[in-house]
Amino acid sequence: MFDRPVLEIHCLSEADSTPGTVQRYWLHIADNGIGEPIRVPIIVARGAQPGPVLGITAAVHGNELNGISVVQRLFGELDSAALRGTVIGVLAMNVPGVLLRQRQFNDGEDLNRVAPGKADGSDSQIYAHRLIERIIAHFDLMIDLHTASNGRVNSLYVRADMDNPGTARMARLQSPQIIVHNPPNDKTMRGAAASRGVDAITVELRDPNRFQPGTVEDGLQGVRNVLYDRGMLDGTILCPVTETILCTGSYWLYTDQGGLLEVVPRVAQRVAKGELIARVRTIFGEVVKEVFAPEDSIVVGRSVDPINQTGSRIVHLGQAPTGIPCVVDPPA
Repeated sequence: MFDRPVLEIHCLSEADSTPGTVQRYWLHIADNGIGEPIRVPIIVARGAQPGPVLGITAAVHGNELNGISVVQRLFGELDSAALRGTVIGVLAMNVPGVLLRQRQFNDGEDLNRVAPGKADGSDSQIYAHRLIERIIAHFDLMIDLHTASNGRVNSLYVRADMDNPGTARMARLQSPQIIVHNPPNDKTMRGAAASRGVDAITVELRDPNRFQPGTVEDGLQGVRNVLYDRGMLDGTILCPVTETILCTGSYWLYTDQGGLLEVVPRVAQRVAKGELIARVRTIFGEVVKEVFAPEDSIVVGRSVDPINQTGSRIVHLGQAPTGIPCVVDPPA
């Protein structure tokens, strides 16, 4: 499927991608402490015909692995001769984090909280700035693939600006369990993309530190749907669920009592105001705290780590959950 050996470049504008081909690149983004290159793995499929540029980014957090498999699977099946436009797959945005098996960049910072970075800033700020200037700046559309963090699990959900028709449509095409209306934050990669006029969504592909084949297939179908919907490939949009839940916003509940945490509801479960959410016990098994739902809501994500110090996360609740159809009308 690949047309040439892997090449090293310093910016996507250096990519010599002939129409109708697929090419792998190592993008030299920075140097480590002994002067060796830190290189980001990228695949570029340039269609035989012109069209938009879709960017798919994975592993902005180094322990979020399902997105890597989505990108691999996509390019394993992509027919560049039939493609209209360009697809850019970034297999691992946070290369140091992946190698360290950790969420953060190697200076301890969260790359998704320092965007747009700085050309002359700290380690993570420079790295984030170069990711945006050398990769994201080339996108017209962006699907940013994430998972839950350590000690937590997620539903299959999307964060998107649902007031933006383009991103709202992309969100629904993912066939998620839940969509959270979430205007882009200017500290995130999605926010940096949106500030440049890119239609960008964040897709949360369930759980960290593993490849989950069913979830990877779900994520892959969402990408396919966008390609079909935007006319980049011929195909039929598939939405395997008949309804998704739209939330007006979301927030986390935190413990104000340390101890052994038991979270009661499952992900994607609706909870009523006043319903028991969690119990906290001492090491001796005594219940010292019960946590109740502050409003009618839905569980977007939850903690699965029983050992919780005061201030730890309990559940991620979606507000005002309302069912909407997943299948979208044909584009006008």
